[in-house]
Formats: sequence, structure tokens, C-alpha cells
Amino acid sequence: KYVPVIESALRPHARSSANAVGYWQFVKGTGLRYGLRIDAHVDERRNIFKSTEAACRYLKKLFAEFNSFLLALSAYNMGEHGLAVEIDIQQTSNFFDLYLSLETQQYIYKIIAAKLIFENPEKYGFDLEPSDLYPDFTFSQLNLSSDKQLPLVLIAKAAGISFKTLKTMNPDIRGYYLSPGRTTLLVPRGHEKDFPARFAKLHEQWQTRVHKQFHIVKPGESLISI
Repeated sequence: KYVPVIESALRPHARSSANAVGYWQFVKGTGLRYGLRIDAHVDERRNIFKSTEAACRYLKKLFAEFNSFLLALSAYNMGEHGLAVEIDIQQTSNFFDLYLSLETQQYIYKIIAAKLIFENPEKYGFDLEPSDLYPDFTFSQLNLSSDKQLPLVLIAKAAGISFKTLKTMNPDIRGYYLSPGRTTLLVPRGHEKDFPARFAKLHEQWQTRVHKQFHIVKPGESLISI
């Protein structure tokens, strides 16, 4: 559980120079391989629940392959193929005897340091008061299904929250629209009450305003001007 603390400082929008994204810093290929949806509308690497389940499956697979949590974490950092090559070349599977990159060597000790500090903060000079701690993350769920994309601001209004709050609680949703299909969104606890009725009313009003328009592009026009 200290891996995402080191990987991203628990920031959903963290992105590395290698385009690893999210709490657990999945690159796109690995994320897709472990069942995460990553496209123009949704990036589940930013979903704390789904990305954590995927990361646990990945770490479990790495542990089964290398039979060591230190090696599993090393492989998580540098890739299982790269670690397997080093083990083969150096003829040892003992983490402490392996000559690995400084980044991977330091990675393991950063995780251990985070564990020690979080479990005994006072011992390391962190005298925290209850007011210093983050509040518990409480939420309710909205289950939505639509055959067309929906404006997120419409959903936020129906839930009685701001667009910013909806985006903050659902960092995996990209852009300003919810893509067609079935989706579960998080909202502050209690804001799911009467949502269906409010949403139905706002949705009806929105549909009356929405209609297709066609424009023939003229010479000299730009996308911004249109």
C-alpha cells in the first residue's frame, strides 16, 4: 500500500516522463493488459479502486514469477523482462546481490522508508494532530446509463454539486462529457437522494435545446471562428 505513495504521492493526475499515469503509474500497455479502460473518454489509471485492483493483480503475478516481494517490487519499477535479464546475466536472484540501476535500488528503500514513517510518525519528528489528517473519503454512487454522451455539468447540477467537485471525485472521467454506456460516478454522501427526479427534469430541458446543426466550411474560416 506504500507503493502508490512513492509512485505518485497519491495524485490521480500524476504523469511521468515515460507517460506512466495515475496512482500506481501504469504505462498504457500494462494498464490495458490488466483490464483498465484507457481511451479518449476514460482513463481508469486515475480511478483509485480499479487501478489498485489491477496493481494488486500485477504484483501478485510478479511475486509468483520471482518468488520474492523485493524482486516483485523491483520488476514493478524496471519491468519484469529487464529484471529477468539481469538475474540471468548476474546468476543470482538475491535482491541484495543484484547490481541494478540506482533508481530501482532506491525505489525499494523509499517504499520501506514510507512504511516506517507512516507507521511511526512521531519517531521521525511528525507530531500530527487530528486536524492535520485528511478526512475519511466518504461517497455515494450514481449509476447512469445512456445511449448518447451527456454533459458532466448536467449530472453535477442534478446531484447538487459543482462541476469541479464531480471531476475531482471522478478523475478517471476525461473532458466535459460522459461517454455512452453504463457508468458509475462518485458524489458526496447524501447527494444521491432525489437525483433521478432532478436529473430527469434537467435532461428533458437539455434535450429540447440540443439539435444537430450543419455548417459548410467557407474559404478563410478556422475551427475557432466556426
